[in-house]
Amino acid sequence: MKFLMMIKHAEPAKPFQPPKSLMSAMEVFMGEGFKDGWLKETAGLKPTAAGQRIRSKGGKLTMTDGPFTEAKEVVGGFAIVETKTREEALEIARRFMELHREHIPEFECESEVRPFDDM
Repeated sequence: MKFLMMIKHAEPAKPFQPPKSLMSAMEVFMGEGFKDGWLKETAGLKPTAAGQRIRSKGGKLTMTDGPFTEAKEVVGGFAIVETKTREEALEIARRFMELHREHIPEFECESEVRPFDDM
């Protein structure tokens, strides 16, 4: 089963550099995931100021450049994982969030885990 894991948080007012301890721990965590085969892809995302939204409404498309100040939280990064069960995917997400809790406890975030649709 494939899952998309997203880390969501409030967008910081100024650029945020995660502590080196978190980056080192994430390097180990992701290295393990790629080696063991459950981690397929991962990336952090640039701030919404670097993005655009294309919306379909009323039969018309509109494009808006970021930043998106109305957004209360943003997707800051993602991972695609492949596991045998939902429980395995949730355990991976829990471990990922534990790294954040341990290295930057003041950082408020959540991980959303969603299965891919088997079309």
